Amino acid sequence: MKLAFLGTGNMGGALARAASKDKNNQLLLVNRNPAKAERLQREIGGTVTDHAGAVAAGELIFIGVKPVVLPTLCETIRALLQKRENHYVIVSMVAGVKIADLQESLGIACPVIRIMPNTPVSVGEGMILYSCSREVTEEDLERFLRAMCHAGRFMKIEERLMEAGMAVSGCGPAYVDLFVEAMSDAAVACGLPRKDAITIAAQMVMGSAKLILESGKHPGELKDAVCSPGGTTIQGVRSLEAHAFRSAVFEAVIAAHDA
Repeated sequence: MKLAFLGTGNMGGALARAASKDKNNQLLLVNRNPAKAERLQREIGGTVTDHAGAVAAGELIFIGVKPVVLPTLCETIRALLQKRENHYVIVSMVAGVKIADLQESLGIACPVIRIMPNTPVSVGEGMILYSCSREVTEEDLERFLRAMCHAGRFMKIEERLMEAGMAVSGCGPAYVDLFVEAMSDAAVACGLPRKDAITIAAQMVMGSAKLILESGKHPGELKDAVCSPGGTTIQGVRSLEAHAFRSAVFEAVIAAHDA
């Protein structure tokens, strides 16, 4: 399948990396700065092209530009899309832009899958939220999910809830990075070498997340299983509660949602 990536920045590049793991995918890479697309091409393969080449050939056309750039991009590709006679699907990862607004900007009621991915897609452990326009068929969706199967976990969500999901999955990696950094700093203060401290903290987070997903247990239940009566862990939890850890996370997610 031919996948065109219009924008190869952080998120577009991460999705292209995931797509490149399936050798049946043919990648077409476009960026306002061709050098950026060329660097990605040297890393993952594919073909660097222009908007005309990508839009004419792409079966899945990924739009990965900043919202401020979107109007210019839509002007560039509108006529190119209108000339197409064969089927295609637009996959938009443009933050804050609803499906109907994108279709209006393109001037076409084309099939659109709106996605909210996160940066871990580049290592196959992403969380990708998606909503579909009514023009997207079951076959379209199946082909999209198959083409991007190496990106991570997918969840269909009502479009009205996309921003709420993004405040967790899209922004969350930054919060986790801060948490891992803080944990490793503390471990260094306790005498561990920096490299070991980061590895231990990162593996702990990955393992804990996998346990939540695979066990199906509520995080609170898993937390309780670690907290032995009178033990060390419950004292650490007490300290986190005293410093409003949960409240801080609560407020961070809501702040991201409301921004």
